[in-house]
Amino acid sequence: MKVLFIGDIVGSPGRRIVIDSVRALAAEHAAELVIANCENAAAGFGITPPLAQELLEAGIDVLTGGNHTFDRKDILPFFEQGAAGGRLLRPANYPSAPGGGVYLGKTKNGTPYAVLNLQGRVFMGSIDCPFKKADELLAALPAEVKVKIVDMHAETTSEKQAMGVYLDGRVSAVIGTHTHVPTADEKILPKGTAYITDVGMTGPYDSVIGNSVEGVMRRFLTGLPTRLEVAEGDVRLCGAVLDLDESSGRARSILRLDIRNPNPENR
Repeated sequence: MKVLFIGDIVGSPGRRIVIDSVRALAAEHAAELVIANCENAAAGFGITPPLAQELLEAGIDVLTGGNHTFDRKDILPFFEQGAAGGRLLRPANYPSAPGGGVYLGKTKNGTPYAVLNLQGRVFMGSIDCPFKKADELLAALPAEVKVKIVDMHAETTSEKQAMGVYLDGRVSAVIGTHTHVPTADEKILPKGTAYITDVGMTGPYDSVIGNSVEGVMRRFLTGLPTRLEVAEGDVRLCGAVLDLDESSGRARSILRLDIRNPNPENR
């Protein structure tokens, strides 16, 4: 079973490259399941109901979130109303928030799977322990669900690596998101879990983590509040393709993606 995981979609450049190419890219890699982190899809901060629907209709099966999930006020009632059948997630370890942090589904070939969304606590908001929440969520999953993908949305490499080690052998993959800078440490952990510290963002790389250089430099040089705008140049789709054994849930391989022109028809 192949899974396509798309890193943090940033603003309209990120949305455009995903919408234009996700179906062809999934077909190229024979992916049965497509997951994407969307917490920066709305002008770099948050997600709105129309944008979530647009991404799901483009061919993404499950959308994950992070610390910016609730930046847009109209997303709260959307979560309360079911958030597109539960396919839009927020971090499960928020102590009290609408929506959910786990989605149970089946691929078109009938393979059951679970997507779990967790958020770290180091240098981030004070929320519940992601490690204990992971234990709780996994204990509640039906026994027949072998394929389990975790989006670990965290600031530090150490917390992401610790989660990978903690869940090794209990989930199919721990995929790091949030920092927008792809890491080159993709691997299969000793007990069969695919891992990468950060898959990188899907958006403009001629930037500072997706934002225009001018605004970010003004903020650093003056210390004053500065409105940040999403950049436009060098737009890439970054993520990973997982090859999983659907009968055991163990990972066979993980392939890191960093693609400037993701549509195979135009290469």
